[in-house]
Amino acid sequence: MKAVWNFIRKEPMLPVSALAALLSLFITPPTPALLSDIDWRTLATLFMMLTVLEGFKKENIFRPVLQLSGRIGTMAGLSLFLVFSVFFTSMFVTNDVSLIIFVPLTIILFRAGDKEKFILPVITMENIAAIRGSMLTPFGSPQNLFIYGRSGVSALEFVGYMFPLWLLSGVLIVGFVLALYWKDIRMKTDIQNTSCAGEWLPERRAHRAAYAVMFLLVIAVIVSRTEYYLPVAAVVAGSVLIVDKTILAKTDYVLLLTFGCFFVFSSSVAGNQEIASFLREAVRGHEYAWSILLSQVISNVPAAIVLYPFSENTGALLYGLDSAGLCSVIGSLASVINYRIYVREYPGKSKQFFLVFTLLSLAFFALVAVPGYFLSQQRVL
Repeated sequence: MKAVWNFIRKEPMLPVSALAALLSLFITPPTPALLSDIDWRTLATLFMMLTVLEGFKKENIFRPVLQLSGRIGTMAGLSLFLVFSVFFTSMFVTNDVSLIIFVPLTIILFRAGDKEKFILPVITMENIAAIRGSMLTPFGSPQNLFIYGRSGVSALEFVGYMFPLWLLSGVLIVGFVLALYWKDIRMKTDIQNTSCAGEWLPERRAHRAAYAVMFLLVIAVIVSRTEYYLPVAAVVAGSVLIVDKTILAKTDYVLLLTFGCFFVFSSSVAGNQEIASFLREAVRGHEYAWSILLSQVISNVPAAIVLYPFSENTGALLYGLDSAGLCSVIGSLASVINYRIYVREYPGKSKQFFLVFTLLSLAFFALVAVPGYFLSQQRVL
């Protein structure tokens, strides 16, 4: 029982999604059509992305970036570099992976320079950067990947739609980070050791090249929307087995199962005419508010799956989902990951995390929420 409870505390969204899926089957009895309603394309693509990125982490693909960070002389410069590393990498390797890479690095570097008091505000800004940077591309976050796959818009249209709010977010992030050091903008880092970047072993060169090729293949599958996603997923899985079979054991299957359960829940709810009619009337024209509010209960990825079938303005839904993580830790799975990394290093400081996270994130949300709403109403995706 202790092991089960520890798992639930660590991965709360899976039991919630499983319970939701089970209860939904009493609303709409399961049929063969239920299996066809599950978005297998999204699940296959997500599997490929999560697996390949595990290879990225093991092979220290981002070693040059991590090494460079240790050579920056001022705290303001280092913080901007780390925050915008998250901002830009999240566009390609998803927001949660970018946090997994750079938040531990931030903690190590700031400890090395005896600047631990800045760790919490900076990793909170990295959290904001992950949420806002990843919004630009179809593969920046699981909810973007899901909606892009369903929407039918081109990758260029998607990027063009998200660009204004993404750009505004980048400008605001600069201001927020510099404000952290307003008392001493030239404060030195005093970092002596950058060995945390890891090594590139010569004998692993082929492994790094293989993961880079597989990553480009996954991006091509997403952008092209090819119908051959299942054969490609099999090719990726087979390639990983050949390159390093241990990577397959590290893939985030909990997230995949959570997706699958919420697909079942969404399909069952949509299959009930009375509930579907209510949600269609309630959500239509209010996608922005619904996506933000529902995400505070079940997080933004499940909220995307539940709300998409009842939405008419996909752009408003996207803007809301990509802003929801600024309201609370529950609002985004990336925020939950950030919290877990921090409390693992500082077990007794969860209250401090929630306080700093809430103050900074809500301040940022207050500045982007209104522009996001008006943009979503004027430019329908």
